[in-house]
Amino acid sequence: MADSLDCAASSKPGTIDRRKFLATAAQGASLLALPGFAGCLGPRPEKRVLPSDVPRPALFQSALPLPPRLRAKPSPDGIARLALSAEEGLSSILASDSSRVSNPTRVRGYNGIFPGPIIEVDSGQRLLVLLANRLNEPIVNHLHGGRTPAVSDGFPMDFILPLAGGANPPRLEEIQSAAKSGGWQVFDYPNQQRATMLWYHDHRMDYTGRQVWHGLAGLYIVRDDEERSLALPSGDREIALAIADRSFDAQCQFKYPSMPDGMLEEAYMGGVLGDVILVNGAPWPSHPVATGLYRLRILNASNSRDYILELDRTMPVGYQFAQIGTDGGLLQKAIHRRQIHLAPAERVDLLVDFAGCPLGTPIRLLNTADSGPLGHIMQFVPGQTVAENAKLPDRLSNLEIPMPAPGMVERTFDFKYSRLKKIWTVNGLGYDPERMDAKPRLNSTEIWHLRTDFTHPVHLHLVHFGVLQHNGTPRAADMGWKDTINMVAGETSTIIVPFTGFTGRYVFHCHNLEHEDMRMMANFEVVA
Repeated sequence: MADSLDCAASSKPGTIDRRKFLATAAQGASLLALPGFAGCLGPRPEKRVLPSDVPRPALFQSALPLPPRLRAKPSPDGIARLALSAEEGLSSILASDSSRVSNPTRVRGYNGIFPGPIIEVDSGQRLLVLLANRLNEPIVNHLHGGRTPAVSDGFPMDFILPLAGGANPPRLEEIQSAAKSGGWQVFDYPNQQRATMLWYHDHRMDYTGRQVWHGLAGLYIVRDDEERSLALPSGDREIALAIADRSFDAQCQFKYPSMPDGMLEEAYMGGVLGDVILVNGAPWPSHPVATGLYRLRILNASNSRDYILELDRTMPVGYQFAQIGTDGGLLQKAIHRRQIHLAPAERVDLLVDFAGCPLGTPIRLLNTADSGPLGHIMQFVPGQTVAENAKLPDRLSNLEIPMPAPGMVERTFDFKYSRLKKIWTVNGLGYDPERMDAKPRLNSTEIWHLRTDFTHPVHLHLVHFGVLQHNGTPRAADMGWKDTINMVAGETSTIIVPFTGFTGRYVFHCHNLEHEDMRMMANFEVVA
């Protein structure tokens, strides 16, 4: 065996002493400290645009789809029940562009549509969701932001296998609790949490990015009396928007960089960026509005793309968004913003006032993080003047985010790329479903320090957390309760995490779904 490693491909050509290499690796020290080693390993992967093979549709030619709503109402036993089916369906995503004829797009969606139905439920209302898998491959389902028992959380290895030929799940009225069988699973959602907008999506080990890209995602709205007392815009003045980028092949089907076994191509492990912006499954749509106040509930449902949302300058001078909520529900009071930065999986609750806007003049929602078609999201077209019956409340909610106290457990987690292993890691380790990386105690509160080497939206299952500082700036008041925090390269955050509700095994991970699939995920177990 040679005593040196060839480093000809390095930016600093030379050799690495093999004995030092092996000793350093065995000690668990940083191999990057060895002269020339970083160059040998090559660059860190970056996000890449996946170009479509079909012309992109024209902007603002599609109507905004409004997904059907499933209202969870209790049965006589006090339990609400809903049924969903993961199945293939057809959507005229590109056919809505009247300038050309295109094929319908096959989606793998909940009830065969993309995005799936919007589920609505009251806070405290127990809901049993019977999910049948009518696809030809396993799925896993996760209620993102939900405070759910571990058995219903959607652990990445909790596969729901496809239904066997001719088999059917039980009748809806027969289910009494969480259960699982071949082809179906019952998810038990207590909904013991504040009013907010969550979302549900596939969470299958190694395949989350591909599964969500092909349609397995939907919105989930929790209501409560506090929210209702504020008389916020409702009905057709409350609009849920799931923003996602996608690419399409020459047959107008979703295009994703998968290898023959379905797993992600290594070239795209930094993150997949589509070149078509969809809102509720339609490309750059247009939506009519009346003058007055609207509530926009927005999810970044993209795998990897960040958005910086801004309304174009045809709005009245001085106009700003009024942000009233975030991942975990209402803020204490509204915050006026010109721009909103939204990372994958983050949600934002906004009030927008179209009063004073000229009728018939489009108001465009922009993405100032990009340019050209990707610099646009959708447009609103004021079409009628109506009397206003909603207003911006002076106060919204009491957050009660805890502050650090003596004796709280503190943990540090580094989210970094391993050039040696060619995976994304948490504290230098790739995901192992059998390894527990933290064991917080039930009803304890911990402080977690997060550090990054790249843009990583970090998501914790089960819990909502407060942000004590973000890159040195105190942020608890204006960020509210969160379940996902966006961090760019070199940033640090300190979050405070109450572990309440349930014991059991959960995960935390980067919500750049390609990073998650390439091992940037870890486990924690809440113990009694």
